[in-house]
Amino acid sequence: MGFALPLRLNGLRFAIGPVEIIRGITLELHEGAPSLLVGPNGAGKSVLLRLLHGLLQPSGGSLEWARPEARPPGLAPRDSMVFQRPVLLRRTVLANATYPLRLLGHSAAEARVRAEAALERVGLGRMLDRPARGLSGGEQQKLALARAWALAPEVLFLDEPTAALDPAASKAVEAIIAAIAEGGTKVVMTTHDLAQARRLAGEVLFLHHGRVVERAVAAEFFAGPRTEEAMAFLRGELFW
Repeated sequence: MGFALPLRLNGLRFAIGPVEIIRGITLELHEGAPSLLVGPNGAGKSVLLRLLHGLLQPSGGSLEWARPEARPPGLAPRDSMVFQRPVLLRRTVLANATYPLRLLGHSAAEARVRAEAALERVGLGRMLDRPARGLSGGEQQKLALARAWALAPEVLFLDEPTAALDPAASKAVEAIIAAIAEGGTKVVMTTHDLAQARRLAGEVLFLHHGRVVERAVAAEFFAGPRTEEAMAFLRGELFW
């Protein structure tokens, strides 16, 4: 690890016409414990994540990886992303997990070994030949995480990965996310679940109106946020 981080944002902006969604964010993301993005609906959390992953292009400012073109040995990507609703191919569980590995240049044999190992880690080792789109919601999210985990990215972006899941499935997915982070992958994740943020976060970035209003170690943020907006949000009084 360490070939692409830190990720530096300098005055990052994103607008659609006259509507500015991300308003001049400047910060650095480093290796270490998960960074959780929290804030009210419309704060810009998901848009920011898509900018970081390159799915959207900034309207202004800059976003720079430490070594933009570098990839470590083993054909690992710099970053990967998992969405609230997994994007799955009309293929088997195993084929979904091997597909991105093959795109990166891994041999069929190597891709299968890595995919099977990741699927086993998330509890899908006995479902390799099942149609991916026939899985339950929780199982589909486990598959999406296994597919990303098999790639061994330096950074994993997660956009509310448990928002559509029941409590039991959410707990299982959280355990997988924690294991990925413990393995050395930097997790950057959005969530509306403050209890989940308490459990997973090393640091919290609080967004409001497209700006990072507060950034703090998770324990400090939840014990005593410094800004009025964050205090109102934790009290359930800030909606936009």
